Amino acid sequence: MISGSSIDAPNRWWLPRTRPAPKGDIGSTTCTSNVASGTSSVCTPGRPGSEISSQTRCDLELEVALCVVGVHVTETCDPDTPSVITDVTTTKAAVHDTKALPGILANLDHRNLLSKEHFVDGGYLSVTLKQQVAREHGVGLVGPIRARSTRQSRKGTVFHRDAFTIDWDAKKVTCPQGKVSRRWSTPPSLAPYVNVEFSPDDCRQCPVKAACTRTDARKVTFLPRDLYDIQSESRTEQQTQQWLSRYSLRAAIESTISEFVNGHGMRQCRYRSEEKAHVQHVLTAIAVNLERIGVHLPPAPARQPRNPTALQGFLDWQHIPRPRSWRVATHPAG
Repeated sequence: MISGSSIDAPNRWWLPRTRPAPKGDIGSTTCTSNVASGTSSVCTPGRPGSEISSQTRCDLELEVALCVVGVHVTETCDPDTPSVITDVTTTKAAVHDTKALPGILANLDHRNLLSKEHFVDGGYLSVTLKQQVAREHGVGLVGPIRARSTRQSRKGTVFHRDAFTIDWDAKKVTCPQGKVSRRWSTPPSLAPYVNVEFSPDDCRQCPVKAACTRTDARKVTFLPRDLYDIQSESRTEQQTQQWLSRYSLRAAIESTISEFVNGHGMRQCRYRSEEKAHVQHVLTAIAVNLERIGVHLPPAPARQPRNPTALQGFLDWQHIPRPRSWRVATHPAG
């Protein structure tokens, strides 16, 4: 199965609020608001000559209540069967994709629709989540692990993290120049990481210090052993042509998102709350599934025209013209 998320879908509605009109105001209504897609203005002209007295006249100020939601779509990708949408999850736009994926998999598991492999984009995937999903659901997440983003990895003339040799049993790290780290620590944090520090005396005297660090001593941070192995294996595998060819199946979900947005107006919600917007998304997915399944169904048998009535037969026999709507069958004499 493959999963994808659409861009934010703004859900806009108007909430009226009354306030006393300032002196000299003729009941004009003006509202200007900044929304996710840009700046929009809504103006209602005043009504000169209104019979309402100036003391009781109120101007109706419209406020924009904006609820932006995200849509996560999951569909099958078997080559010999039509792609069927199996899950639609609606969340607030601020919810990260990695937070939405466990709920998607739980919904699929509840309906017995989990597959052996689940193709996702990089926004859904992390090393920790990949291990968690494999342990809890037995599903292999297929997607690109984020590339290194450190200064050492961005420059080709410095030593990045993979240039160091890790001895997991002894809890020691050896640098490319043969120096051994002096400290190994696992500080408490939300993400499990191992911090390793080298001695400043070793780093100051190192002839390649400029190609390693800009501080007095090099510090290396990496994941624990089980997660580090998954990360290294995934990054190596995703560079192969075989993995790229297999991952190309995920491109189909992008056309599904485009079909939702451009063909069914996914970006414009027709309801006021997140729960009701989810109903719209589910009904849209049902309509898309019916369209896809209908293409693979055998054609319906041709409709047999019914026999003409006695009056129609008499008119045709006498060559008397009759309305075209009567002619449901072609008479041999007609």
